[in-house]
Amino acid sequence: MCGRFVIAADSTALQQAFDLASVPELTPRYNVAPTQLAPVIINEDGGRELVMYRWGLVPSWAKDLAMGAKMINARSETIEEKPSFKHAFRRRRCLVPANGFYEWKAEGTKKMPRYIHLKDVPLFAMAGLWETWHDVEKRPIHTFTILTTGANDFMRQFHERMPVIVRPADYGLWLDQQAPTEPLRALLTQYDPNAMTAYEVSTAVNKPVFDGPELIEPLARLL
Repeated sequence: MCGRFVIAADSTALQQAFDLASVPELTPRYNVAPTQLAPVIINEDGGRELVMYRWGLVPSWAKDLAMGAKMINARSETIEEKPSFKHAFRRRRCLVPANGFYEWKAEGTKKMPRYIHLKDVPLFAMAGLWETWHDVEKRPIHTFTILTTGANDFMRQFHERMPVIVRPADYGLWLDQQAPTEPLRALLTQYDPNAMTAYEVSTAVNKPVFDGPELIEPLARLL
């Protein structure tokens, strides 16, 4: 799964990595938590746009916004069956840019956080879906979820699930609103375990109030 992630890339890096016409100035985030705003990339009128959406998908038919706290991840194997995700999978897909994400590993009676990232790629994208929900005053609130798949050999030491990481060559296909579902399903696979690495970080990441570069300082490099 993915319950916290880092997006600290500057505007130039985001613009180049995702072929964006422009990118607003963003505050580096080292501990993005559910229900918070985070940058996502959507296909808007045929062009890619970076927007700030709330993490935790809320379907248009939901009774209240609180539903989003339980919808931060979506199992890729069942998104075409679940009412909460099937319509978004067809027409409202997004990329969730990240420098890395956190997962916790059990050590005795404790769970210690690890910062997980790609070895040679400083900025990557997780597959996401987005929706628009309206409050009682009919104001739109845009929300998103991150897709997961079964853990690869590297991630299995931490959790049985992992986020779906989209390869740069597939960004266009994933964002194409008219793409057929068959090639899209083919993208929902495990990432190469040999391309990933992790190290232990401070338990300060457990609390969303902490959000600084010290959170990704290594305590001990993993093999």
